[in-house]
Amino acid sequence: MRATAALLLIAILATGCSSTRLAYRYADWGIVWWVEDFVTLTESQKQQLEVDIENLRQWHCSTELPRYRNWLASLQSELASSKPAESGIGNLQSELMTFFPPLLEQITPSAIKLLSSLSDEQVRELARNMADNHRKMEEEFLSGGAEAVAQARAERTAERAERWLGSLNGTQRRIINDWSESRSGQTEIWLEGRRNWQIALLNALENRNEPGFEETVTELINNPQAARGEAYAEMMDKSTAAMTFLIQDLLQASQASHLEHLARQAAELRGDFKALSCQPGPEVASRTYD
Repeated sequence: MRATAALLLIAILATGCSSTRLAYRYADWGIVWWVEDFVTLTESQKQQLEVDIENLRQWHCSTELPRYRNWLASLQSELASSKPAESGIGNLQSELMTFFPPLLEQITPSAIKLLSSLSDEQVRELARNMADNHRKMEEEFLSGGAEAVAQARAERTAERAERWLGSLNGTQRRIINDWSESRSGQTEIWLEGRRNWQIALLNALENRNEPGFEETVTELINNPQAARGEAYAEMMDKSTAAMTFLIQDLLQASQASHLEHLARQAAELRGDFKALSCQPGPEVASRTYD
């Protein structure tokens, strides 16, 4: 689930590298989130994917990054005036969510191309690995009962919050613990919805050479909630509202040092995006999959 760092989810473009600019150049852009983990590609598939990823990066760098910088500027303005009000947080959150549809739309043709090229054995490999991954995630996120799940959720949320706010005070930690306990059952619904989507994709792949395949995959990518089920959609609506309140409560409980830390993080990220060059460097141009 999205946690406090939802206000700065633009950072998903970065990997674990220390430099956002470096990470952006090597990001794999989401169209391959399952490929390298779940499917062994042929050389021709790797080469085509490399071209598609670079084209997507070029589009994203020139078209979307300016929007991200403007969003970060709005966040900085909110922080400069005072602690952001609930309405301000809601507006920032709503604007942030508008960044994802264009990216998904741009990703779709490349994803369809790659999925259409999979062999029967690759589809079977994808199905096996998805099922194995789902079991591992259930073990990781659901082990130990409801209390352990809530505690683990609180720890993840606190860790993400501290990245943007610095060390949390006691009140903020209590806010996170209370919020986590109130989200009982959320992880189970999230995992179930994720698996529902995977099954829908695997069903579509059984007909990847038939008319209608492109339309089915387009719907799965651009409207994934439909495949994840009603329980997932209802949970996400409630979760979005709860996240707004959580962020507001954390900011209201903040000290000056927390807001200063958040402002510095936003400024640093905005500076990284501004400094990014949209021209591929020699490292990117020559990158290949091992």
